[in-house]
This record gives sequence, C-alpha cells and structure tokens, in this order.
Amino acid sequence: MTQTKDKPVGKTIHELVRENNVKDLELIVGRGAGVNEIDLNNDDKFTPLHWAAYAGSLEAMHWLLWQAANMDAATAKGWTPAHIAAIRGHDACVQALINNNVNINTRDRRQQTCLHMACAHGNSFVAHTLLRGGAEINHQDVNGWTPAFTAAYHGRLGCLQMLVKWGAKLNDVDNEGNTAAHLAALEGHLPCLKFIIAVTRDIPAVLGARNDQGDTPKSLAEQFYKEDCCKYLDALEWEQDHPEQAENLAFPAHVAAYNGDLEHVKLLVEQGVINVNERDEHGSTLAHKAAGQGHLDILYWLLENGANMDLQSESGETPKDVARRYGQLACLKLLGGGAEKSDGTQQSGQNEVKRQSEQKRLTPKEEERRRAKTKLDDLQKQIDIAKKNFRQFGGHLDEDEQREAHQREMQKKFDDYETQLEFERLKREKLEAELDECRHEIARLINTIRSYEERMIHVQQRPPSRTRTQKTKKPSSASSNKQQRRVEKQTGLVFIRRNSVNS
Repeated sequence: MTQTKDKPVGKTIHELVRENNVKDLELIVGRGAGVNEIDLNNDDKFTPLHWAAYAGSLEAMHWLLWQAANMDAATAKGWTPAHIAAIRGHDACVQALINNNVNINTRDRRQQTCLHMACAHGNSFVAHTLLRGGAEINHQDVNGWTPAFTAAYHGRLGCLQMLVKWGAKLNDVDNEGNTAAHLAALEGHLPCLKFIIAVTRDIPAVLGARNDQGDTPKSLAEQFYKEDCCKYLDALEWEQDHPEQAENLAFPAHVAAYNGDLEHVKLLVEQGVINVNERDEHGSTLAHKAAGQGHLDILYWLLENGANMDLQSESGETPKDVARRYGQLACLKLLGGGAEKSDGTQQSGQNEVKRQSEQKRLTPKEEERRRAKTKLDDLQKQIDIAKKNFRQFGGHLDEDEQREAHQREMQKKFDDYETQLEFERLKREKLEAELDECRHEIARLINTIRSYEERMIHVQQRPPSRTRTQKTKKPSSASSNKQQRRVEKQTGLVFIRRNSVNS
C-alpha cells in the first residue's frame, strides 16, 4: 500500500482500525487515506470496514460508517463486513451495520448469507440479531443447504433450535437429497439429530428418508462409525417395531388421540385415569396428537373440557404449531391460526404505482416541498442512527435522562401511594378492633339486662306474705315502675310488663 509523506510512519489505516484508535484514524484520513482503501498485505484484501468487523472495533466501525465507508465491499470470497462480523461473533458490530441499513442477505461466492456464517460458527446471538433484522431463514447455498442444514452439519444445537423456532424448514433436501437428519448423523452430532426427530415427530419418515445414493441417516452413521447415533437410531427403530411395549402402555390416551379414538379418550379422562393436559415423555399433550393428525372431534371435545392449547412440547411447539406443520388447516382454523396474506407483493406494487402517479401531478412548489421533506427524513434517520451508536457505547441522551427522571417520579408517587394505603389499612384494622370491642360490650350489657329481667320475674312470681302484701302493694308497684323506667332510660331497651302468677 502506498503511503503519503504526511501519514504516520509505520501506521496504516488498517492497523489503526484494528487498534480501534479513532483519534489517529481521523488524522490519517484527513491527510489523504481512503476509508475504502484495500489492505494489499492481506490475502483476503480487507477494507478498513472489514478489519473493524474482524477485530470488533465498534467505535472505529461507527466512525467509518459516518464517513460513508462501503458496507457492501466484498473480498475475493464474496465476504462483506457483515459476513466477517457474523463469522467472528461480534454481535455489536452486526447491530451497527443493521442500524445503517446494510443488506444482511448479501451472498458470497458460495451463495451463503451472513446467517449461514453465524450458524456454521455457532454464534447464536448473532443469528438472533440477523433474524430480527430480516435475514432470509430458508435461503439455500450452492449445496442446497439452508442455515438450518448448516447448523445441523456443524452440530450447532443452539442455532438449530433458534432457527426452528423462527420457522426454519427441516423437511427439505439439499442438492444430493440429504435431509438435516442425514447431515447430523453423518457428522455424529447426536443432540442435533435428537432435536430434529423430536421436532418433526414423523419418525418413520425421518428414519426411512434416502438421499440420491440411497443412504438413510442410520446407514451414513454406520459408514462413518458414529456409534452414538447408531445406538439411538436402533432404539428408535425398535420402538417403531414394538409399539405395544414402547409408548402404548405408558400413554394410552395419547395413542387414542393419535388414532382418533374419541370414546377411548373420553373414557380415560372421565374416569380420572389422566387429565386433559396430560403430557408424554416428549412434553406433547392430547391436543398435540389430535392436531397433528387432523382429528377435529377430539380437539372440539378437549376445548370444551378446558384443555390448555398454549402448552408447548419439548421442541417448543403448541398444538397450533403442530397443526400448521402437518398442514391440518381445519385444526389450525379451530385453534386460531390465521392464513398468511398472499397479496402482499401485489399490494406493494399497487402502492408504488399510486405513489408514482401522485408524483407526476406535483406542481413545482410541491416538488420543492417534497424534496425538503425527503432531506428532513434522511437527516432524521441519521440522527436516529447516531443515537443508537451513542447508546451502544453506554451513553445517555437528554431524552433518556428525562425518561429516567419521569420513571423515578412515578416510582416515588407509587411508593407514596403504597405508604398511604398501608396507613389506611392499619387505620381500618384499628377501627375494626374497636368495633369488635363495642360488640363485645353490647353483648355483655344485653346479658346483664336479661339476667336482671329474670331476677325481676323471679321476685314477682315469689308469693309474698299477706300482711306485707296489703301494706306494701302500692308502694312496691310504684317503686318497680320507677326502677323499670330508670333502666329503660339507661339502656334504651323497653320492658314489657308481664302478669304475675297471682294477678
């Protein structure tokens, strides 16, 4: 690489990018170095942006992107900076490129995308970022491999599980007729092979699938001496040949749901042998079995009896997912699955034609306004990108601080309300305690009054002596009435005069 006399001796732009030295990078670019200059000392002919993706120099990458560095520059192998970041597992660099609207579906010389690279090297975080950014999940390379096939071949179970969760297809074949199970068995990746079989749930189809050479997954495992895979596949074949000793005895209701035997399912559930959400060894419920085989009557009955249709199997599938995978459209509709819109492309084309026709009718002043609005939108996008870059470095903007202050204020109000609520709760408990004491006092007073009444009745019913009765008849009656009125005044209760036995 030719250097000018103003450049620092011994330091190229590529070395400064690898060191993430943005200060000197600004100086060397200001003195004539190109942000897209190719590194002739590197066999792959990296640009500075390639080196930033390779070394994970996030700050240098942000600076190069602001200087309009070419994000689509490719090496001899067709690798863009996004490919390099995916290979190296630098998730932050991939996010920075996506924020700057890079094409993450760019293909290299072998027609592999960034998602292929991330899955081949087991970088599941990068794969997740790419999927969220709109990466094509079922794109095939020159061998006919999708990213899921690449993950299965290299034994990247985490990436494989993520791809399946995002809708990757495992029942396709590559250019030689191999399925994902063939590739996993070929390389002896037993966890990936188990996961593929658990997800597909069609064990005979997986075990009996043959490639263009007539090989099954088991025969490939035997050819390359993958003993663990051979033992596992032998066990699966034995279960298929002896179903009465495998799954039937342990989960009879699941077998009945799979075969569409509604009466047997009703019998087992209503007698309390199992419940409607019973799971088998793979985490599947009765609804999973019925949905996969299209037994609508069983699904109706399970729904009426409160079966949970949101339960997931070990592979993360709900009954609706199973119905979608097996193409059971009636079951999918019953479980709430909506059909995908097929006219998206046509609608977008109509919108484009409409937009172009509107542009043709614009006056010169409206055209100027439109150009100004476009410029404003571009600047707003750049501001948004700059904010994302700043946050990636751990910075806090004024709006972030305002939002945090608002959250703190709301939390303080919430705490105050909690304190006030606790105070009111204690106050209520105290009032309830006082009310209980008043009730006890009222009950005590009522008992006292009743005992007093009983004593008075007993005194009135006792036969008095004649002489004393004749002398004290009037005064005792007046005294009794006076005392009765005093008690009524004190207690608020009304006494009813009862006739004595001698009256």
